[in-house]
Amino acid sequence: MKTFVQKPADVQRKWCLINADGKILGRMAVKIANILRGKNKPSFTPHVDNGDFVIVINAEKVAVTGKKAENKVYQHYTGYPSGLREEVFSHLQARKPERIIELAVRGMMPKNRLARTMIKKLKVYRGSAHPHEAQQPETIEV
Repeated sequence: MKTFVQKPADVQRKWCLINADGKILGRMAVKIANILRGKNKPSFTPHVDNGDFVIVINAEKVAVTGKKAENKVYQHYTGYPSGLREEVFSHLQARKPERIIELAVRGMMPKNRLARTMIKKLKVYRGSAHPHEAQQPETIEV
């Protein structure tokens, strides 16, 4: 029996819709990362981008457990001297909730060029409206 290796030309992509209302951030991010990589398909090939597109709605209603809302800190560096900026989860959730899900999923992807192309298939929106109705996304329960 020969090993099946999927070619990039043979990839069939779907659109998946995930509602983040009340979902735990880490558990949801694992499912999203697996869908983006294509690990939920029997034709998974590590070096081929065969994942699906993922739409996440209601990003502002994502939940975390314990005291992470007050204690979890997001850091980034501006590139200037003493340019380290820190922001607590609750402030980032009020200001830019899409960024929380994007960072969580990005951290669960491999650290290579292929992952940088896979992460572009993630679309995160605050609220329940999204501009991808024409793609007829399939709702996935996390």
